[in-house]
Parts: sequence; C-alpha cells; structure tokens
Amino acid sequence: MENEVKVVPKELEALDSYSKLLDTKFRIPGTKIRFGIDFIIGLVPYAGDVISFLFSAGLVLTMARHGVSGQVLAKMIGNIFLDATVGSVPLIGDVFDLFYKANRRNYKLLEEHYGEGAYQGSIWRIVIPVLIVLILLFILMIWLIVKIVAFSWGLIFS
Repeated sequence: MENEVKVVPKELEALDSYSKLLDTKFRIPGTKIRFGIDFIIGLVPYAGDVISFLFSAGLVLTMARHGVSGQVLAKMIGNIFLDATVGSVPLIGDVFDLFYKANRRNYKLLEEHYGEGAYQGSIWRIVIPVLIVLILLFILMIWLIVKIVAFSWGLIFS
C-alpha cells in the first residue's frame, strides 16, 4: 500500500491542527462523536457563537492568504456563516454545531484545492474583499442574534 502524499504545504499544516482543535479535539466517551472548542464556546448563548465565528473567520483569512480560489473561499465563507447562524439558535444550534464542523470542512476544501493543483500563490488582492465580506457577515450575524433574542424574549414574557 502506498503512503498517502500530503498535498498541503508544510507551512499550512498548523491549519490542520487548528481546525481539529476547533472541531474534533475531544470525544464524548463511549461514542464516536467528536467536538472541539468551537462547540464548547458555542454553548455560551450568542456571545459564544460570535467568538466562534471570529475564530473560524481567522482560519478562512489565513487560507485566503495562501492562494485558495475565489470559489473555494465562497464555500468556506458559506460554511462558517451557516455554522454561526444556525449555531446561534438555542439548543438546535448546539446540536447542529456538534455535527456540522465547518472548520474541518474548510480544511478539507483547502486540501482538495491543493490536491487538484489549483493553488495560485498568494492572492492578497482577494483577501481584502474576503475580509469585508466576513465583516459584513459578522454584522448580519449580530443583527440576526438580536432579532432572535428579541423574538425569544417576546415569547417568554408575553
């Protein structure tokens, strides 16, 4: 059996460890269910989801600086936005966070991108627009959280 060849450059191997820390570092005893600090932080209502989004956004920005395509970046941004938005819904979002693992999905997209030979070198010209999109998504996520809290508050105290 042949040894599997790593397609991601050595300088990006830390991203693998970081995404595992966020999504799969720990295991629920007696099960195959894995989780990371993203899930743990997400248990803190709303604030945890905001912090988790920021960690994930940092991972996506690092990947963007190392040459992933705009199409791959769009998928990555979609993954973290879905994770943060659905994750902010109490209880349902916590279960979603346990299984969705946006950061591992994004790392696998990075591996596939390098494996296809689609690496294009550093693309700083796309990093700034990606940063702007992430900031806008962050603002949208905060707005959605405020709306969810207001709606929940109205249901509880009506």
